[in-house]
Amino acid sequence: MAALSKSIPHSCYELGHTWSPSCTASTLQVTAGALEVSFKIYAPLYLIAAILRRRKKDYYKKRLLPEILQSTSFLTANGGLYIAFFCILRRLLDASTPGQPALGRSCLSVLHRRGLLTIYMANLATETIFRMAVTRGLVKPMKHGEVLLFCLTASLYMFFFRSVDGLNGFAFSALKFIVGKEEIPTHSCLAEHTYGQGLERDAQPTDERPEQTPASRGSCIRAFARKTPRLLCKHGPRHRCCKHHQDNCISYCVKGFIRMFSVGYLIQCCLKVPSAFRQAFTKPSRLLWLLYNKENFQLGAFLGSFVSIYKGTSCLLRWMRNLDDELHALIAGFLAGTSMFFYKSTTISMYLFSKLVETLYFKGIEAGRFPYFPEADTVIYAISTAICFQAAVMEMQNLRPSYWKFLLRLTKGRFALMNRKVLDVFGTEASKHFGDFTPKLDPRFVLCPVDMDVQLG
Repeated sequence: MAALSKSIPHSCYELGHTWSPSCTASTLQVTAGALEVSFKIYAPLYLIAAILRRRKKDYYKKRLLPEILQSTSFLTANGGLYIAFFCILRRLLDASTPGQPALGRSCLSVLHRRGLLTIYMANLATETIFRMAVTRGLVKPMKHGEVLLFCLTASLYMFFFRSVDGLNGFAFSALKFIVGKEEIPTHSCLAEHTYGQGLERDAQPTDERPEQTPASRGSCIRAFARKTPRLLCKHGPRHRCCKHHQDNCISYCVKGFIRMFSVGYLIQCCLKVPSAFRQAFTKPSRLLWLLYNKENFQLGAFLGSFVSIYKGTSCLLRWMRNLDDELHALIAGFLAGTSMFFYKSTTISMYLFSKLVETLYFKGIEAGRFPYFPEADTVIYAISTAICFQAAVMEMQNLRPSYWKFLLRLTKGRFALMNRKVLDVFGTEASKHFGDFTPKLDPRFVLCPVDMDVQLG
């Protein structure tokens, strides 16, 4: 059982910035490294985004550099302020526990509002807490749990997509691109039902019209739907409620699979291009590996099968129920979620689930059921970042590997130089993945011998 409420009799030099005994010098070194790395990340990112969005010359002259510098300063502060608070809080609180610097550093990050990163960090913190709970035996991981979570998330997302005013912004545009504009909610089929009811009512004398109850109206719709024949397109049968006018239902699903399979394959190839070309001159076979890599086909199969299953299930339900209903999206979305068996990813499942929670929360605000907190995104980001930095120090094995690599890159490897052996007394196996690493410390600045057993009372 971990015991994080105790303190250890070591200076911040012995524990944290083991590469330099000076707190100020260590903070400046980490900040300088984070500044360089941050600029290298954001400069090409904003430039490519501006080119793809076809920005005008005024943007490049007036806004591009300030936006790059703003994001660069934000990420630099995230890297440099941790060491600063690590030293400040240990001096103020006299050998505090390692988690307190993370909390102090995250509180100052409130001053740098980055709403786009809030969901990502909340997702990462949630995953980290879950892994901590599994390590401590508090919960047991569910087999294929990420697939089930994705199925539930996809079901609700597709329901909102099919509902009028259910989604907007980037989420709506992304789903429109993935499943196609044919699945955008319209009232065309409902209008046919209404028009059919109007004809039947007009055919009856005014004094003989029976009173219409919801049940009778529903039966009237079904009766009209039975009288309406299925439609034929160029290549075969298509239900009258299906909006893919140029294709029958089977070819509609097959074309959807081919299109998104190609998109997924190309995306994965593009992600591997930089590493492949760096080794192309020494290992020409890497270029062939780029084309035939297993992950390329896995992502393609994931996206392609998601679209084809969703479209196929939607068409099938239209044929079975003889009407178009947004409730079909709940079933179709859940079944389409099983496509994640081709490309299992806890990251994707958790991120989409976090975005879904955000969507539901804002819908609750619009309905007047949830309160609105103006600074909620900033507070969530601060707490989430504190959790992740705490895990990076105390139990790196429970942190997402990609984020750990990012922290190493941001600090130029200095995050791995902490003296985690003295942290093992807290019971979190802090040095588990650091082998026999022991920092070389200057004896003049050491309070306790490194090889002395630390006894905590």
